[in-house]
Amino acid sequence: MSMDAMRYTDGTVTYPPHPVGPEGGEPLETVDLSEYEATVVTWTVSTATPPGVRQPNPLAVVEFDVDGEPVRAIGGLVEGAEATIAIGDTVQPVHVDELRDPDAGIREPASQSWDGYRFEPV
Repeated sequence: MSMDAMRYTDGTVTYPPHPVGPEGGEPLETVDLSEYEATVVTWTVSTATPPGVRQPNPLAVVEFDVDGEPVRAIGGLVEGAEATIAIGDTVQPVHVDELRDPDAGIREPASQSWDGYRFEPV
């Protein structure tokens, strides 16, 4: 599984991908952010989480540098990272099979995917 961002004809890159870039550019190519490291812009710990999401849930806003183009993403931190994480730290995306408990939602578990990425300090 990849963490897909989109590069547009005008050079911008967004995560997640959109049909049109922020400056009006057309989609050009997919960029897999899981191959990049990022810098922590800020982070917090959510203690009021939706059903099936771990509690507490440490989250970070991170910024990737994709060929000079800044790309921001928000996501969870790996278990225990909140004890040592700081603004400016370098993290890498790591694949997680289950970001939340499929049985805790109101949708049929088979109707959506439950995997994704969390950020791990490098």
